[in-house]
Amino acid sequence: MKLSISRRTLVAGGAALALGPGLLRPARADNGVTDSTIRIGQSAVFSGPAKDFGVDYRAGIQLYFDRVNKSGGIHGRKIELVTYDDAYEPAKTAVNTAKLIDEDKVFALTGYVATGNLAAAMPLAEKAGVPMFAPLVGTTSFRTKTNRYLFHVRAGYDLELRKIISHLSTLGIQSIAVVYQDSAFGKSNLATCEQLAAEYKVKVVQTLPMAIAAEDAKQVIGGLAEGRPGAVVMIMAGRMTEVFIRDYRASGAAAPLYTLSVGITDAAGSAKRLEGKLAGLVTASIVPPPGAQRVPIVADYQRDRAEFGQKIDSYTALEGYIVARVMAEGLRRAGKALTRDSFIAGLESIGSTRFGDFPVDYSAKNHNGSTFVDLEMYTRDGQLRR
Repeated sequence: MKLSISRRTLVAGGAALALGPGLLRPARADNGVTDSTIRIGQSAVFSGPAKDFGVDYRAGIQLYFDRVNKSGGIHGRKIELVTYDDAYEPAKTAVNTAKLIDEDKVFALTGYVATGNLAAAMPLAEKAGVPMFAPLVGTTSFRTKTNRYLFHVRAGYDLELRKIISHLSTLGIQSIAVVYQDSAFGKSNLATCEQLAAEYKVKVVQTLPMAIAAEDAKQVIGGLAEGRPGAVVMIMAGRMTEVFIRDYRASGAAAPLYTLSVGITDAAGSAKRLEGKLAGLVTASIVPPPGAQRVPIVADYQRDRAEFGQKIDSYTALEGYIVARVMAEGLRRAGKALTRDSFIAGLESIGSTRFGDFPVDYSAKNHNGSTFVDLEMYTRDGQLRR
């Protein structure tokens, strides 16, 4: 049989032999990749008042990874998720991230939670060239410029706030108060909210900070009484949202309440603790309802929950499931010779597509993922209605 070998191949081969036999070996795989595994790292909040975010997000991510692994993995490699608790504290996030990169030798990072925590981790990830995929963060400042190593899936908080403010404007509500979490997350998104309110000619009559660990909101609510806003927009996350709603309803205040998608995580638990006072709260949602099995990706999620015995069921868990599915697609597109560069290229090659009818868009100039945002209202028992 005659072999056709190009002059370029002969020259390259001769150069490799001249420089040493080591150059003929396959390129060394990036950290976290073996013939049988891909190791992914996560630092998130698994303890304290905001733990529902990390616990549910991890549950959803792991659920889809379990599906992948049961199906033989990606190009024969099973996905291993290594997680550490940062208790919502950015300093701990930095320590955990360094450990994941330097000691655990992870291939990529995923499932981080909160603005300040992501800000603490990103310099470490960038320095090491480790991709950061789908943090549970929608803050605008992370999205205005494309960062080679940072990919989002959820829609940004700017899109959530635009949906809320435009809705209020349509209803004829001309003034709002903003109660915001006293943190990087709260302050940065307060600025976005104010900009959008000005665009829609809705007056922000008050901006009031609230501590993450606050046990009551009476002082904040006392301040609200002076401004008499047409609606209250809450830029806060976790149990502090419950604290505010409890005391707000008890005060007899009647202005409607609006929150971002991260405001309520454990809806059933919140409804029980608030004894019906959750009713009427309007929230932005960045994934479909986890019970809406008419949506293909939700049907897949519920099927896998049943098969793998996953008891956690929430919007955040569904978001984690979607995140892992998109990440797995990027890994598949990266090919068998998996490297961080090929993973990034794989994600960027996804373009505009739908995962079980959930829209995602990536390119070399766009790492922002989805633009899906809807508004829903809570019932007394924690159900959501459009």
